[in-house]
Amino acid sequence: MAEQDQSGLEWRAGDLPVSTRFGDPYFSLDNGLAEARHVFLAGNDLPARLCPGFAVAELGFGTGLNMLALALEADRHAGPIRFTSFEAYPMSAPEIARALAAFPEANAIAQPFLAAWTKGIRKFSLGALTVEVVIGDARETLPQWQGMADAWFLDGFSPARNPELWSPELMAEVARHTAPQGSFATYTAAGHVRRGLNAAGFTVTRLPGHGHKRHMTAGRLEPPA
Repeated sequence: MAEQDQSGLEWRAGDLPVSTRFGDPYFSLDNGLAEARHVFLAGNDLPARLCPGFAVAELGFGTGLNMLALALEADRHAGPIRFTSFEAYPMSAPEIARALAAFPEANAIAQPFLAAWTKGIRKFSLGALTVEVVIGDARETLPQWQGMADAWFLDGFSPARNPELWSPELMAEVARHTAPQGSFATYTAAGHVRRGLNAAGFTVTRLPGHGHKRHMTAGRLEPPA
């Protein structure tokens, strides 16, 4: 039984948020925190690569679950680590809190984030992370960003439902804002996404996915020949 609210969300199975705008859940039915660790942390080889000054960027902030998974890992390393996420349709703090309640490990460190979010603060610290969430259409905000990322979490809604966030033009912007030998990881293995990332300069590898998903995609930015 699904429960709808007025903010573009539908709640399924109690606390699984689904975007009614895109008809897609915010995280995996097969444990969203485990998915974040498998796809984004392991996919970018972050347990081995994190170090002071490392920069991670993300398309699709959602509930902040990927950020919290990164924070849990980053706290095992010397900080600070920068995290920048781009989000067009931010959830409210109560909505995020409801979703995160399903993940006690992540929820245990979420209070500074939720306190900042409640106040409308989009730059804050979370353990070893210094966080900025950029609100707006990434097709407009990413080209204006002055930063560079060592690793990208590409976590927009399904390419079939939200094609704008997976266009070749936006993948080229991702590459333009990636440090040499920087990486990306994403849950999707859609062919047009892989081709767009490859055309942007990434080597692209299809890997085993999380849970019921057979495949995911990861890659590194190769220097020009």
